[in-house]
Amino acid sequence: MKEESAYSISGVSIDAGNRAVALMKDAVRATYTPAVLAGVGSFGGLFDAGVLKEMQAPVLVASTDGVGTKVKLAAQAHRYRGIGHDIVNHCIDDIFVQGARPLFFMDYFATSKLEPEVTAEVVTGMAEACKEAGMVLLGGETAEMPGVYAAGEFDVAGTIVGVVERQQVLPAGTIQAGDVLIGLVSSGPHTNGYSLIRKIFEDLPLDTEFPELGVSLADALLAPHRSYYRLLEPVLSRIKGMAHLTGGGFIENIPRSLPENLNASIRLGSWEVPPLFELIQRRGEIDPQEMYRVFNMGIGMVVIVAKEEARAVQNGIGEKTWIIGELVTGNREVNLE
Repeated sequence: MKEESAYSISGVSIDAGNRAVALMKDAVRATYTPAVLAGVGSFGGLFDAGVLKEMQAPVLVASTDGVGTKVKLAAQAHRYRGIGHDIVNHCIDDIFVQGARPLFFMDYFATSKLEPEVTAEVVTGMAEACKEAGMVLLGGETAEMPGVYAAGEFDVAGTIVGVVERQQVLPAGTIQAGDVLIGLVSSGPHTNGYSLIRKIFEDLPLDTEFPELGVSLADALLAPHRSYYRLLEPVLSRIKGMAHLTGGGFIENIPRSLPENLNASIRLGSWEVPPLFELIQRRGEIDPQEMYRVFNMGIGMVVIVAKEEARAVQNGIGEKTWIIGELVTGNREVNLE
């Protein structure tokens, strides 16, 4: 019988790490393009940056983020693949609002005790999301950290690198009063507000079904974060600016794409707020203003366009969208009207 190593007795299994890599290897390699020179198993991923030579003034855009406490619900429901989509798509949207095309992604998965199948499921979700965006999952880190994370706990984070021509960086300098705001539907809370969500529903099993939802709580709350990259890429040249409605909702995120002299006037009732948010507000007795500061309320991405371009942009998106407001003279704030 194989003698247990001192390292495994301390709570870290090298063998489990190797098995996790073996389980996820095919999914990761499925994202590779000829630009990948070294990937799985290398000390560092190698990405051929020759594509930048074809650009006039390439600007690299990078972002790092996490999924937050949504991972606790995923663990509770034993649904892990969607978390991989969450982290990748969140990061894609964050750099896309500056006009960037995603190049590659690096992931970080940390847990108390490595379960290879769980780790592989999360990373496979990442690989699927990367492949949908035409992006490479170049590498990452799997860390087993007993004593740092509580038993059964894990965390997921990621770093994305993309590129955009300097003259095409968003927001554009042409944003002005009278421009309109187009709202694109979210797939749920995405990755924000989950500490509050968990508190509101803590007394209910995740297989609970509310008639207005039509699905279980698990289905509604663990729906993966959407990526808007493929959807908006065909109309990108018509867009002046974008706001990804993540933590901070409408109130904090839209001003990040506005010049100092403009406000965003949002017309409440101009889109269909999904019943999940109404349920959250009712059960949590949350002030409406706070709902719009914490959650996306059914709008995951806001696009700023000239009024005369709005119809062409909406037609080019290929799904139902709403004109949810316009820009007015102000001081970089959001008015909910």
